[in-house]
Amino acid sequence: MSAAPPGSDCLRLPPPDRYAVLGQPVAHSQSPFIHAEFARQTGQRLEYGKIECPVQAFEATLRAFIGTADAAAGLGPVRGCNITVPNKFQVLPLAQTVTPRAALAQAANVLCIAPDGWTAHNTDGTGLVQDIQVSAGRSLAGQRVLLIGAGGAAAGVLGPLIEAGCAHIGVANRTADKAAALVARHLNWAERFGVPLQASGLANCGEAYDLVLNSSASSLAGVEVPVHARVLRPGTLAVDLMYGPAAARFLAWAAAHGAVGRDGLGMLVEQAAEAFALWRGVRPQTGPVLAALRARLAALA
Repeated sequence: MSAAPPGSDCLRLPPPDRYAVLGQPVAHSQSPFIHAEFARQTGQRLEYGKIECPVQAFEATLRAFIGTADAAAGLGPVRGCNITVPNKFQVLPLAQTVTPRAALAQAANVLCIAPDGWTAHNTDGTGLVQDIQVSAGRSLAGQRVLLIGAGGAAAGVLGPLIEAGCAHIGVANRTADKAAALVARHLNWAERFGVPLQASGLANCGEAYDLVLNSSASSLAGVEVPVHARVLRPGTLAVDLMYGPAAARFLAWAAAHGAVGRDGLGMLVEQAAEAFALWRGVRPQTGPVLAALRARLAALA
């Protein structure tokens, strides 16, 4: 038989696997850029988009996206999703498998989608710890940490912070009962690693921490930092889990009180790398992508 001519059906590549981030708002999301860079770096074929998805429409939107695979129409299979605010608490009931870290957080930011079922993961905490300890060069072992907020982001990072061997972790939230519930869920884990936990409201959350993490909605809402500056000391690492203009107020507050401010861009890239590794079986290098992302945002500013 003669060889098929160029462009014939038998030589045509199947449509690439597809991924997306689901949340509200997601217009600002840098995840498509990050995963495109990871794919280019590792030689992977994929498409990554973003889907605006209010919490009340999460399940229907997710199932509709997964159901759009159509090779004849050039739409490849959906292999995974990132889940961001406000939908991280909506994932677990839909997954056939929930990893221990996601179960502890009771929230997930990554779905792996396979024909035999969905697996829910949480990579937020590992991404944050990697960024702090490697990119920022701050060991967490023996550090006093304040975590502001008790929502999905806080739930995702508390377990890995405990694993990192912090000397003490305080969780402060506008509703103290919510902070107490998050701490109670992690007590057995904290006892295993010998890390004392404490829950409080925002007004009485202590002072002079080594690390202050803002996971509250204050930055996204553009309001004042919700805790007193006494939580800082000279040299405190103050990290806002947001980035870009949303983090600007928190970073300015930190600098004004002698702390070292850091936004959540490094965490974003690191948690994305963890998700990419789960989906594609290869972990990309994060340093070049973080540098490219910071340059991209600076050009857009």
